[in-house]
Amino acid sequence: MGVREASGVFSYSLGGGRYAGYHVEICQKVIGDIEKRLGRRIDVQYVPVTSQNRIPMIQNGTVDIECGSTTNNAIRQKDVAFLPTTFVEEVRMVVRANSGISNIGQLGGKTVVTTTGTTSAQTLRNRATGVDFKEVFGRDHSDSFLQLESGRADAFVMDSSILAGNIAASKNPSDFRIVGEILSAEPIAIMIRKDDSGFKRFGEETIVGLIKTGEMSRLWDKWFTQPIPPRNLRLGLNLNESTRAAWAVPNDRPVEDYFARR
Repeated sequence: MGVREASGVFSYSLGGGRYAGYHVEICQKVIGDIEKRLGRRIDVQYVPVTSQNRIPMIQNGTVDIECGSTTNNAIRQKDVAFLPTTFVEEVRMVVRANSGISNIGQLGGKTVVTTTGTTSAQTLRNRATGVDFKEVFGRDHSDSFLQLESGRADAFVMDSSILAGNIAASKNPSDFRIVGEILSAEPIAIMIRKDDSGFKRFGEETIVGLIKTGEMSRLWDKWFTQPIPPRNLRLGLNLNESTRAAWAVPNDRPVEDYFARR
């Protein structure tokens, strides 16, 4: 199982080789359903991946299922496959509360950090045409937020759930706020190897089952609205309508096709 050290509420380290999160738990349920069909336990190894190496590690078989916060898009679908969308994310930016920045038009002359290997950098460039800002990159989401927190960056552009998680975990959450336009809305999904039809079918059946029984809604409440370990922080993110619509008609459509059809 490919997991992330710090990918917001989707996948994060508890220390000691233990991982938790919304997508980690869904992946565990996929594997649990496969164990029931096989009638035996599966030895599960947790392998940390990053934004840069997650796709190659799926392709070369180092991991079988990636349980982070990966956007399903057409380019990635050439190399990997995705299970049905479990979350539709909004990309926005977080700034220091006293910065005076409230929209992307005010980023002129500012330093903006995004995380290496994510789609957020291109999203910002596409939307902020004519705005001259300096772009820097963090190794992972924690490093990106640290650059904002330490004053090396004026804004951090990323998925709202990841921004909310980093704010909640900061020393002074009231020092930061999520502002500005919704730069994009993206389907987030669990990633598996391409052309592994059996594994994909099992994964799809698990996720559709979670939706139909209401378990997916309970998982949302558990991870997005309730205090979560290890610090009992609360993100306070209610189920958005885009995610509700994705659950109503489970699909693995990439962002380009998904929003064209809505």
